[in-house]
Amino acid sequence: MSEVAATHQRSFLDRRFRFDENRTTLRRDTIAGLTTFIVMSYIIFVNPAILGFAGIPGLEEAGLPFDAVLTSTCLVAGVMTILMGLYTNRAYAIAPGLGLNAVVAFQLVANGGLGFPEAMGLVVVEGLAITALVLIGLRENVMRAIPLELKKAIAVGIGLFIAFIGFVNSGLVVRGEGTIVDLAPITTWPVVITIFGLVLTLALRAIGFRGDLLLGIVLTTALATVINYATDVYPEQPGYARWPDDLVQAPDFSLVGEISFDAFTTIPFVTALAFAFSLFLADFFDTMGTLVGVGRQAGYLDERGELPEIRKPLLVDSLAAAAGGAASASSATTYIESGAGVAVGGRTGWVSVVTGALFFPFMFIAPLIGMVPPQAVAPALIIVGWLMISVLTEFEEEAEEEELEGGVRPREGRERRALSGINFHELGVGFAAAITIMLMPFSFSITDGIAAGFIFFVVIRIFQRQAGRVHPLMYGAAGAFVLYFLLPLLQQEFSWI
Repeated sequence: MSEVAATHQRSFLDRRFRFDENRTTLRRDTIAGLTTFIVMSYIIFVNPAILGFAGIPGLEEAGLPFDAVLTSTCLVAGVMTILMGLYTNRAYAIAPGLGLNAVVAFQLVANGGLGFPEAMGLVVVEGLAITALVLIGLRENVMRAIPLELKKAIAVGIGLFIAFIGFVNSGLVVRGEGTIVDLAPITTWPVVITIFGLVLTLALRAIGFRGDLLLGIVLTTALATVINYATDVYPEQPGYARWPDDLVQAPDFSLVGEISFDAFTTIPFVTALAFAFSLFLADFFDTMGTLVGVGRQAGYLDERGELPEIRKPLLVDSLAAAAGGAASASSATTYIESGAGVAVGGRTGWVSVVTGALFFPFMFIAPLIGMVPPQAVAPALIIVGWLMISVLTEFEEEAEEEELEGGVRPREGRERRALSGINFHELGVGFAAAITIMLMPFSFSITDGIAAGFIFFVVIRIFQRQAGRVHPLMYGAAGAFVLYFLLPLLQQEFSWI
């Protein structure tokens, strides 16, 4: 490229992304885009594993094909992240969401009686519903209707659910003799490989290495491959920990558009509605927290702590949810890992353009990525589960204390008050949040956890004579969930569908 052409290109990019105005440079934002990609690229490995039920006996044959999910994952992440950068000029990245893919695979398909086309059709429906709420300006109002504690509980419950999947997939947690579950003895290579991967990834995170999840997956796969060639740990099919014959192949777009809207007739309408609502909730709240959290780090917020033109990123994020369903990659959402690029100085949409573009080459190396065994992915699932649980750390503001004989006590006139955590001592929100968190992994159902939490919150508030504190939308949601739980009884006694 000639010097004149390079100058013209820089001038165009400067005008388009306004680097000077945002106190950054083309070079800095390019590096930031690479950083964001490295930190979030684990989804390329993890999403196909979850939607393919990798490592789960009895379900693997019902899962989606690895190569096709990988293609759809990279396609959705690449296109929607670039769109985010071009439309908003903000450094936010998008990809299929962990937790959301678990809802689709385990709640809707494994337990809900739907096929993947019908499940992805529900994802499209909830994505379009959120898009409509953004366009008419109601998304923020719906967010305010649900107590903060329940929003936190949903995130924590999904985190435990994801971690549980990681433990089971890896073989660390097995069905026990005389117990429901048990910790597997360290007597098999898969368990050893998982422990190695978990310790390695935690060590990388402890020293502050960016891309710890990605490097942990790669190095654990390398160890698994060496062990596999020495001891035949894995069968030849599906090819875990075996060097593929072909490293490069054409992307598999077979899942793009493979959706159906028959869920509302395949299963009872109210059940389908409850499934769509659980997807809606799981997808709905994460984005606002991510936009504000990363926006605060990037200096996007105004003096009132609000994100100017927030409707733009909300609109792209909502469309990404529908796009993820349409491509059978599950619902896509804005990633908190966007903060990694911001942390190294990224500020403009060019960060997102670079991040998105880096997803596309991975569509061509599906055989190489297919080497990754479930034991190499499991540590990433466990750590992501921990990250989702960590929302509870922002719990309360400590009161000032004064020294007294025999100990300390809070100064008079000052009380401990809940901030953004969960006050489990308060019956209404405390029990509702706890039941939400507990039921998700214990019942292996994200929908059941959300439903029970909503119902108990409303019921307890009524008994506390605080019905006026409950938003009308919460009454409507709780009523729908009561009907959802009564469906088996209605079908049994009255053949009601």
